[in-house]
Amino acid sequence: MRPPAVAGSFYPADPRELQAAVEELLAAVPPEPDESPAYIVPHAGYRWSGPTAAHVYRRLQGRTAERVVLLGPAHRVPLRGAAVPTLAEWSTPLGTVTLDTHGAARLVAAGLARADDAPHAPEHSLEVQLPFLQLLGLSKVLPVCVGPGEADAVAELLAAVHGPGTIVLCSTDLSHFLPQEQARAADARTIDAVARLEPGDIGERDACGRHALRGLLAWARGRGSTVRELHRATSGDEGGPPDRVVGYLAASLD
Repeated sequence: MRPPAVAGSFYPADPRELQAAVEELLAAVPPEPDESPAYIVPHAGYRWSGPTAAHVYRRLQGRTAERVVLLGPAHRVPLRGAAVPTLAEWSTPLGTVTLDTHGAARLVAAGLARADDAPHAPEHSLEVQLPFLQLLGLSKVLPVCVGPGEADAVAELLAAVHGPGTIVLCSTDLSHFLPQEQARAADARTIDAVARLEPGDIGERDACGRHALRGLLAWARGRGSTVRELHRATSGDEGGPPDRVVGYLAASLD
């Protein structure tokens, strides 16, 4: 079992505090039924990106799904292409999450991902999504770390795993450490590229999860999807220093 790597830093380590924090974030967003197959969600500490992430998770409240496919970057371990874990369970302070080991094995057998727990072990981009999913009863997941590679390869991976009963979450933040107004301008350009489903217009500094995001957009473009922006913000909007902010986006792909 993979233990939590960022409990106590990105989100509370105490189970009661964690549950209360997630419930408070969800309660701040009006309910809106949604059956979208895929979403973009941020992954910073809950204090900063939690209010934006809640716009995605509020729409998942009450939904049922056989599994959630989590795509995100590998911040701390070098990775090319996609990696899936070999473990059967991950844990958070709220308990265990069951991994879709059969789905992971199929991706490996098809040559669409490699089996490697190393990129996942210290990674926060996927872990911070788990407490939200646990409170919503969506606790079977297929985590996929995505490093540099072709967007079409990620699109092929998504085509292989998506179907009835599957929700896709692409975990990424946007610009990093720019002054507030520069960040807003940079993020506006990135969000425009997302809305146009143009993976080639997502630059190297536009999103930390750019490789997963580009693949998501290539997959969505092939499906004829449309993007709906749910919320955008920066860490400066949430009380962080305005001279060095991180951008966040919540969006659905229908």
